[in-house]
Amino acid sequence: MITVFTPSFADESNTNAQNLTVKEVVARLDPERIRVIMLNDQEPDPRIAARPNTITIPWRKRGNTLRLLFRLIARSPDVYFFPREGPLDSAFLTVRARLSLKTALVTYVISGGLGDGTDREILMRTIREGDVIASNSIHMATTAERLGGRDVHIVYDGIDRRYYYPPAQQRSASARLCVLFAGSFRPYKRADLVIREAAKHPDADFRLAGVGEEENACRTLANKLGAKNVALLGHLNANALGEEMRKADVFFFPSEIEGHPQVLGQAAASGLVCVARDSYHPDYVIDGTTGLLAASDADLSAALSRLLSSAELRSCMSQAAVKHAAKFEWDAVAKQWQEILESAAVKRAQRR
Repeated sequence: MITVFTPSFADESNTNAQNLTVKEVVARLDPERIRVIMLNDQEPDPRIAARPNTITIPWRKRGNTLRLLFRLIARSPDVYFFPREGPLDSAFLTVRARLSLKTALVTYVISGGLGDGTDREILMRTIREGDVIASNSIHMATTAERLGGRDVHIVYDGIDRRYYYPPAQQRSASARLCVLFAGSFRPYKRADLVIREAAKHPDADFRLAGVGEEENACRTLANKLGAKNVALLGHLNANALGEEMRKADVFFFPSEIEGHPQVLGQAAASGLVCVARDSYHPDYVIDGTTGLLAASDADLSAALSRLLSSAELRSCMSQAAVKHAAKFEWDAVAKQWQEILESAAVKRAQRR
């Protein structure tokens, strides 16, 4: 049995993308072969709580970095899995190098904008020093190799079929068209562009799920443009988001900077045709088959108009999207992770 530590939270209520990924993986790892240590701030996911050989360490108001670092030194785990970019990760990397800890580092590269001058030193260091690097798309794997990553694997984020699946029956032809956006309201996500498109298509409903710093600005913009067909839904849990996806016709995602956003896979699994940018080459979308990828704001607008004007095109792409999404299953993904974690532990031990 090997011991894996991850600075991720087991909390059931935590919907951060990294934590969601780790929880889905941990819930499926063989408990007779892998012991897992995670963090918790609230009630853990029931699957994590019921999993044998799983320890959750309470997160306190202060002193977490030193407390956890001492634990990692005193009882070095075999693998440090999915580092973040916080003080604990930075301190661990330094101690690991200076004390030659036995702990293997398994990094998951999911963030866009790497190597473009953005200050991401901790992440860049985990790529350079990682024993095994996993990336969640072909594009991100290429990026990791370019930045010095060794033993790079492609491991897609899975899709939770409890929440994301196609509707039981097609939407009525007489129903108003519905365009959905889901993501944080941060400048690079371009929620403002969704509002502008809503003003161009008053005969369709535009629903935006998420929260963030741009939320009030989007409300103001909708009022300014007279876009009365806009609804801001706030934060939605997985169950509610899945319901929204099954009610929509198109998923419009104009975000400019991404790694490989899970929400595109979730939308595809729900039978939604996606419109997104091609700059981060999302493998969840096959351009021209399951959705449309665009290079500019103008291209995004044209792609959306094309889909809204053709029920036949939406239907064909919707069916293709569901079929394509079937390849992203969590059980297969977790099996990949188990093999990577075990091989990383062996690899590190041999190097020592």
